[in-house]
This record gives sequence, C-alpha cells and structure tokens, in this order.
Amino acid sequence: MGVLNLTPDSFSDGGRYDTLEAALARFGRMVADGADWVDIGGESTRPGAGPVSEAEELRRVLPVIEAAAALHPQVPISIDTTKYAVAEAALRAGARMVNDVSGLRYEPRLADLCARHGAALVVMHSIGTPQTMQADPHYTDVVADVRAFLEAAARRAEAAGVPHILIDPGIGFGKTLAHNLELLRRLPEIAALPWPVLVGASRKRLVGDLTGRTDPTDRLAGTLALHYDALVRGARMLRVHDVKEAADSVSVYVSLHP
Repeated sequence: MGVLNLTPDSFSDGGRYDTLEAALARFGRMVADGADWVDIGGESTRPGAGPVSEAEELRRVLPVIEAAAALHPQVPISIDTTKYAVAEAALRAGARMVNDVSGLRYEPRLADLCARHGAALVVMHSIGTPQTMQADPHYTDVVADVRAFLEAAARRAEAAGVPHILIDPGIGFGKTLAHNLELLRRLPEIAALPWPVLVGASRKRLVGDLTGRTDPTDRLAGTLALHYDALVRGARMLRVHDVKEAADSVSVYVSLHP
C-alpha cells in the first residue's frame, strides 16, 4: 500500500504533493513501482498534528481520487480518514477502502458505510487524538490490549456487513518505543486473529530511534528491516512511502516463504 499524503504537514513528505499534477504523478510512479493499493489522505495524523475541517479535507482529496481512479482503474484506492462525509464522498468518487486510524472510535458509522458500498475497511488501534496520543501512553499489556481492541472493532465491522476487513496495530499511534517493539515482536498473537494484518512503520520515529536517523527520508533501510520482519511474523499488507524498494523486499519474502 503506497502512501499519498495530500497534506502540508505530514511528518515525512508534507507539501510535496499538494497540487493535482504532483499528486497524480506520484500516484502513477507508485503504480509503476508495484503498489497494489494507494492510500490517499488529506489530514495529517502525525503526533501533535491539528485537525482539518471537513471542507478542507474534501478539497484536498476528492479531485485526486476522481482523477486517479479514472487513470488507473486497476489499482484500488483507500481513503485515509476518520470523517464520515469524507469517506462517503471518497467512495462515491472511486475509492474502495476506508483506512480508519481511530478503529471506529471517532465514527462507528464508517462500518455501515463500507458495508453499503461493498468497500473494505482498515481498523487501526490508536488512543486519544493526534494531539494527545503520545503524551503518556499506558497499557496493562500492550499486545493483549491492542489485540482486544482490534478484535472488538473488527467484530463490529463484521456484524455491520463489511466484506473485507484488515487490522492494524497502529505502530507509533499512542505507543512508546518499548510498546512498538513489543507489538512487532509479538505480532503473531495479533496475526492469529481471523483478519489480515496491515503494518505501517514507514519512516516513523521508531525507525529513527533505533537507527539514529533524524531525517525521515534517511530511514529506508530501517523501514525495510522492520517491515520484512513483520511479514515473517504474519503481516499481510505493508503501508509504505518507498514503494519500489518495498515491492522488491516483498518479492524476496514471497520467494522464500511460498
């Protein structure tokens, strides 16, 4: 899953694709590099990011979704949003998945919306809001707590009739370095649930903490290592900025783990 941020403030590539021409060029490049999905977002969810109005989020994402769906109908688009109106408009414009970083906490109706449209849904674990999630996160057992949350959210989506559900442990969303590492080490416990696991650690602070790379664009090698290990431990989709390199890594994984 390639990441296409249409935001001025995303932690890694904010402002780089804020015109229709730049966004479509980036979309095409990711398709050529091997993206199976492209995840489009119009509101940054990095720690500390402020909220964006519904109107502004729609202004950012809808033209790109409409144009990209027409240019690349073979590549499904997901909309990275927690807002019902944005998700609904995106699905009508050609998106086929909703990627909800709140795991249905903010807007439970997203499950019914996806069911009506026959769209897939990603439920991700997070706590609080982007403004508060890294303040002082605490868990009794981070893996057990995250697993229970994801199972409950996925069951709710399943009961609503959502045809395809993915679960995401939410690396970096309300977790310390120790929490993130524990989730990745014990990923098989989450992968044992009956829904495919999506992992997104691409260029995140976790990689910087482990490697000392302060610039997110210098974190490719660390990202590839974490994502490959996640595949070995049960992940079935990776959310990435560097599609070509990730696709090569996946090809090696598939050859070694047929």
